[in-house]
Parts: sequence; structure tokens; C-alpha cells
Amino acid sequence: MADGYDAMAERYLAWSALSPSDARIRALELADALIPAGTDVLELGCGAGLPMTARLAIGRRLTGVDLSVEQIRRARANVSGATFLVADMTELERPPASLDAVVAFYSLTHVPRDEHAALFARIRTWLRPGGLFLASLGVEDDPGTVERDWLGVDMYFSHFSARVSRRLVEEAGLIVEQADVIAEPEDRFDARFLWIVARAPAGPVPQP
Repeated sequence: MADGYDAMAERYLAWSALSPSDARIRALELADALIPAGTDVLELGCGAGLPMTARLAIGRRLTGVDLSVEQIRRARANVSGATFLVADMTELERPPASLDAVVAFYSLTHVPRDEHAALFARIRTWLRPGGLFLASLGVEDDPGTVERDWLGVDMYFSHFSARVSRRLVEEAGLIVEQADVIAEPEDRFDARFLWIVARAPAGPVPQP
């Protein structure tokens, strides 16, 4: 995945950031509205930082994480005032109750689905009480496949059905406030995503 996003950096930027779909714009506006200024935000799979990261970094302490060295290089050039890390989100460590929001736009579908439950559980520990989790997840059952020539590269995808994905988020201890399936244009055909808005409950944060 890292090599793929390195190789297609320019094409991905033109496709996703310079002409974002209506669904991407709605997701960004929702995140911007729900995450207060002055808060600590983690973006999992930040890409080149446009337009999502750049908008959310305004007035917030944002850290962006991505596997791709080239995407992070571009993000650092495109977004001032944010912190960026080249890292695998499934191996990322954060202090408990250190974040007000975790967002993941179109990145979790690249994570092997058997690792989703553990990742959601860690996200729960990172969030302060009332903290926000906003992410796009898969809708169809896919144990893990490689799509050939996706934006010019072979790309891995893996996800559960929308019903199972929502259940895993809830089992991690997060309270789901919204769960909407939205279709949008993809590389060669429309794709559907489950958009989840969830919050950490009040009370003590579980220990990792």
C-alpha cells in the first residue's frame, strides 16, 4: 500500500483533492462542524493533506499519519502547523485520553479487516470522554482483495459488511450517533461507504 500511494501520488491528488466528490465535501464539513477549535485531532491516513487535513488543522492541534513517505512529504508541504508521521495506523501508540477526535477518511478499507476490532478498541482508549470518532468504512463483505490498476496501481482492500462494521465500533465501547451508507464516484465505478459518527462515553477511559 505504501509503495502504491507513493507511485500514484500525483494522480491521487488530482482525483481526490483537487476535484473532491460531494461525499468527501460533506464528510469534511461534518468533521469541521463537530470538532471544536483548540482540540487535539488525529487523522489516520492523511494522504497529501488536501483538502481534509488542511481544513481540520485550522485552529486545532492535528497529527496526520500515513504509510506513504511521498504522501507525508506532500502533506508537510501543503499543511503548515500540523504534525505528520510516517507510520502504520495498526501499530500506532498514543497515550490514553490524549485526543478529542480521531478521523479516518477512506483509509480503514485498506486495513485487513481482522485488525479492525483491535484498532477500534485502541481508538477508544485514545479518546477523551465525549471524544469523536468519524470514519468511512466498508459496506460489502470483503476478506481482502487486490484491485488491479486502481488509479494506476494494484491496491489492497478489506472490510466487513456495514452491519458488522457498526457492531465492531459499538463493541469497542463507542456510542454510534450516525451511520449512513453513501455512494460516490470511484476510479472506474461508484463505491459505497459506511460513514460512522461515534463518541467515547463519559467516565473512565479503559486501559489499553
